Formats: sequence, structure tokens, C-alpha cells
Amino acid sequence: MTDKEFMKKRFAYCIASVVLLIIEIMIGLYAHGWIRNYLGDVLVVILLYTLFRTAFPKLPGKWYVLPTAILVFAFGVEFLQLWGFCDRFGITNRLLRIIIGTGFSIVDLLCYAVGIVPCYATEFITKMKGDDKR
Repeated sequence: MTDKEFMKKRFAYCIASVVLLIIEIMIGLYAHGWIRNYLGDVLVVILLYTLFRTAFPKLPGKWYVLPTAILVFAFGVEFLQLWGFCDRFGITNRLLRIIIGTGFSIVDLLCYAVGIVPCYATEFITKMKGDDKR
């Protein structure tokens, strides 16, 4: 794949990141019920994936490493919520508390697992097509 093709790919990931970020902000501000409780958590891992791919489109390694690292990170943040991270460190900033989260839920872990599936699929398909010489 040429550098020009990688730049197109990077641009596509950037656009996806912006769209997902806007959706996440809209969910955070206006959504209620299952959309806020579940869809936001599904989309956040995809957002992390697209952001990472925007920054590092030529990341070396096996196809499953990046999605797995993002899933482990998401699980880690969720377990920090279980531990009471924000309260233990005296974080009172409302936005930061929303970003980090303050309430642990096993359902959130399941949502992250569902959300990472398209990331695994994208990595696998890209690798099988040979579009990504990592």
C-alpha cells in the first residue's frame, strides 16, 4: 500500500472519529435510557479504535493486538470505577468524572466487548486483504 493510500485510510479513520465523538457528546448531553446506558459504551471503544488508527495507521503487529489493548484499557477504566477512583483521588470536575465514570457495571463490560467486535473484524479483514503491511 502506498503512502497516499495510507493517508486516505488515515483520513477515513479521522472522519469516523469525529462522527463518533459528536455522537458520543450528543448521547452524553441528550440521550436517556438504553441509548445512554448501552449504546454509548458500545461506541466508545470504537471511537478509541478509530482515534488510535488515525494517529497510527501503520502500526506493526498481529491483527488482534490493537483491539485487545483497547478492550483491556476499557475494562481497566471500568474496574477503576469499581474501586472508586474519582472519589479516592478527590476528582470533582464534572466533565472529568463523566469521562472516567463513577459507577461500575458488568453490563458496561459486555457493551465494550460488543463494541470491540467490529474493530477486530476491521483489523482481520484489512490484514487478510493485504491492505496493511504490518
